[in-house]
Amino acid sequence: MILFGRAALSEPHANAEPTVTAANGQRYRDTRRVTLVGATVNSVLAVAQLLSGWLLNSQALVADGVHTLSDLVTDGVVLFAARKASASPDQDHPYGHARIETLATVIVGVFLAFAGLGIAWAAGSRLVEPEAMTGPANMAIFFAALTLVAKEGLYQYTHRVAKRLRSRMLDANAWHHRTDAISSLFVLVGVGAAVAGFPWADALAALIVALFILHIAGRLIVRAAAELIDTGLEPEKVDRIHRTITDVPGVKDAHMLRTRRHGSDVVADVHIQVAPMISVSEGHRIADAVFHAVTDEHDRINDITVHVDPENDAEQARSSALPLRPTLVEALREAWADTPELDAVEHLSLHYLGGRVHMTVTLRLDGATASADLEARAQALADRLHDHPRVGDMLGEVTLLYRPCTH
Repeated sequence: MILFGRAALSEPHANAEPTVTAANGQRYRDTRRVTLVGATVNSVLAVAQLLSGWLLNSQALVADGVHTLSDLVTDGVVLFAARKASASPDQDHPYGHARIETLATVIVGVFLAFAGLGIAWAAGSRLVEPEAMTGPANMAIFFAALTLVAKEGLYQYTHRVAKRLRSRMLDANAWHHRTDAISSLFVLVGVGAAVAGFPWADALAALIVALFILHIAGRLIVRAAAELIDTGLEPEKVDRIHRTITDVPGVKDAHMLRTRRHGSDVVADVHIQVAPMISVSEGHRIADAVFHAVTDEHDRINDITVHVDPENDAEQARSSALPLRPTLVEALREAWADTPELDAVEHLSLHYLGGRVHMTVTLRLDGATASADLEARAQALADRLHDHPRVGDMLGEVTLLYRPCTH
């Protein structure tokens, strides 16, 4: 068995601050910039919407303003999470901090849900009291249109950056802007209809906005929760990764391929089957090639742990109950205690295959071990090992190799 994965991390002091790599630092700076732009725009819009809604008697504008205020809170969450998620792995978080982005996505979704419920309650309460309704002033249309343009612009800007960085958290925030833009469209229609003489349209627009917000919030929460419980990639993506692995020279088969999302990246682990008698170093080299093939060809995968098997351990008899080298060496010494070959042992190779341990013993061929019939002597020595009371039943093939003694 060989395990090959990400290079071992240095172990910083337990209380040391996490470092930030150059790539992660640039990612954080891009996320910070786009989020600060959104926060600035949202601050101006929130004040304008709340004041205009209050002064111009538009519940839809007030509801949209409350929604915009929730954006300011989520922008703060995104900034905090982006900074923490960009930190490099440390002793306490050897797999990095990318899951902070996932948690932040859940928080953004929860804020959206609460905002939607609040807007729905206020709008529904107003709809059941039609006698108290009064239409908004004409200027409300202008503020509704201004909000629509600003929110759609924020969505386009944030979505482009999120796509480039492959950031689920930033994409969640972009969709938050898009929900605002769509809600502002309904607000614009509702305010326009209310100004035209249908006062209930303003409250109805606010209710429609609330329902749409709740839908988006639910989708974000479900997607982030799926990542938190280690949901794997789609089957077609897993199949493509499997083909990449089996195309590597030296890999006979691959099984137990598992994947999971880790923030904006994907990590995986796999068992590969190689020829059973190759050296440990060659098995490691094949695992190294699998690691680089997968991470080079699948850009979202930044780490894969490769477990090297000499046989398909999902199908073959397990070798976990077989004795380790010290027990087998002791058994060999006991079986050959009265033979000259014991002192001539130069190397012992063990192969755990098919639920048996196979032994290859290299002997130095000199005067003490020379025999007229080496084959018969080798068979007799092998029979002694097979007759050993503690390990005999666990042994498979016992092969003896003779190396001529040279000076």
